[in-house]
Amino acid sequence: MNTSNYSIPLSYRRMENLHIVFWLLKDISWCMIWKPLGIAMVFPTLIIALVIAWRTRHLVSEVCHNIAIAFWISANSYWMISEFLHFDSHILFDDFTFKHLAVIPFVLGLVPLAYFYLWWQPRNKEVAETM
Repeated sequence: MNTSNYSIPLSYRRMENLHIVFWLLKDISWCMIWKPLGIAMVFPTLIIALVIAWRTRHLVSEVCHNIAIAFWISANSYWMISEFLHFDSHILFDDFTFKHLAVIPFVLGLVPLAYFYLWWQPRNKEVAETM
C-alpha cells in the first residue's frame, strides 16, 4: 500500500499552534467584551493566517483552505469590532445593517474553496494532495 504523508517543518507547526492561541484570545475577548484585547488580537491572528497561507502557496489544497481561513478571520474580526464600537445594528439599507457587511469576506472565503473543490481537484485527481 502506497500512502503519502504531508509533513510540515516544526517551526511552521509552532506558528500554527500560536495562531490558535491568538484566535482563541480574540474570540474569548469578544465573548467577554474585552475590547482592547480583542481588537489587539486581530492583528497577530490575521498576520499569522496570511503567513501560513504564503508558506503553503506551493500546495493548492493548503493555500486555498488557508486563504479561506484568512477571510474567515477578517469577517469575524470585522463583526467583533462592529459590535465593540456599536455600529453593528446601524441600518445600511433596507433590513441590512453594518454587521451584515461581514458576509462579504465570508463569501470571499468560499471562492478559493469553490475553486479547489469544483475546479482544481476534479482535474488533478492523480495529485497526492487531492486524495
